[in-house]
Amino acid sequence: MKYVNLGTSGLKVSRICLGMMSYGGPSVTQPWAVGEDQAKKIVKAAIDGGINFFDTADIYSAGVSEEVTGKILRKNLDREQYVLATKAFGKMTKGPNGGGLSAKNLHAAIDASLKRLGVEYVDLYQIHRFDPTVPMEETMGALEDIVRSGKARYIGASSMFAWQFAKFQNIAEREGWTRFISMQNHYNLAYREEEREMNPQCLDMGVGLIPWSPLARGLLTRPLDGPEGQTERAKSDGFGKHLYDDSDREIIAAVEVIAAQKGVPMAQVALAWLLGRPGVSAPIIGATKLHHLTEALGALEVTLSEEETAALEAPYRPHPVVGHS
Repeated sequence: MKYVNLGTSGLKVSRICLGMMSYGGPSVTQPWAVGEDQAKKIVKAAIDGGINFFDTADIYSAGVSEEVTGKILRKNLDREQYVLATKAFGKMTKGPNGGGLSAKNLHAAIDASLKRLGVEYVDLYQIHRFDPTVPMEETMGALEDIVRSGKARYIGASSMFAWQFAKFQNIAEREGWTRFISMQNHYNLAYREEEREMNPQCLDMGVGLIPWSPLARGLLTRPLDGPEGQTERAKSDGFGKHLYDDSDREIIAAVEVIAAQKGVPMAQVALAWLLGRPGVSAPIIGATKLHHLTEALGALEVTLSEEETAALEAPYRPHPVVGHS
C-alpha cells in the first residue's frame, strides 16, 4: 500500500479509501447494503491490504453503517492505526432542525455519530452537501467548535460549487478558524466536470481530493455487451440513474479495450486513471464482494501510458452538473 498526505495536511491516508456506505444491512433506501458478517470479511481484507482510511456518514442505513463501522474497526485495529471519516447533513431526527448545517444540528450530529461509532473523536468530519438555508459563518463556526472540543481532528466538505467552497475557506481564513483539508466530490472518467473549477481550486488551496463514485456506479467495470442493471444496487439506485447517459458508452468502450490489452479488469484501468489525476489523494471505493476490493487494490499496480490516458479521455463529452444534491 502507498500512503500520501491528505492535501497539504499532515494526515497520512492510504491511496484507497474504503467507503462504508455498503454496510449495515438492507434498508428502504439501501436494499443492496450487506450485513455485518459480510462487512467483517471485506474490512479485514482491506486492513490486510494496507487500507487505513474508512469513510462513512450518519445517513447511511440510518446510522447503522456507523455502528457497524465502529464495531469492526475497534475489533481489528488500535484507534491511532486508522483514519476514520464521517459526514453530516442528511435528516436524522424529526423536526425542522433534524438535518442540515446549522450549529444546532452539527453539534447534535457529531455527538450522535461518535456514540454510534463508539469513539471519542473522528479524524475527518465532513459536511455532506451545501446547505443554502444556513449562513456559512454559522456552519464554519460550529465546525471550529467541534475541532476545538477534540471531537474531530480535521474537517472536509463534499459536493458543491467551487465558489461555495472558496467562500467557506475564505471565512475560515478570515476568522482564524480551521479550514477544510479535503473535498469529496463526484469525479471519474465518465464525469469530469470537476476538472473545470473545483479540482484546480483544491490544488491551489492544498486540499486533497477523495472522489466518490470513482467507478461511476459500476458503469466503468462492465463491458458494453455485458448484462446491464442486474445488480441489486443498479435496480434500486434512483440517484445513480440520472448521473450518466448514453454519451458515456464510448468511454466504457475505451476502458474495455485498454483493460483487454493490459490483461486486467476494467475497474483497475478506471481507478488507475483516477489515481493519476492531479490532487487525487484517495478514491472512495465501495465493495460488497471481496473481488471488488481485490480489484481496487490491484489498481495501485497498474500504470497507464500517455497514449492510453489520451485514449481514455478522448471520448468525453460535457455533462450537466450533477451530484450536488
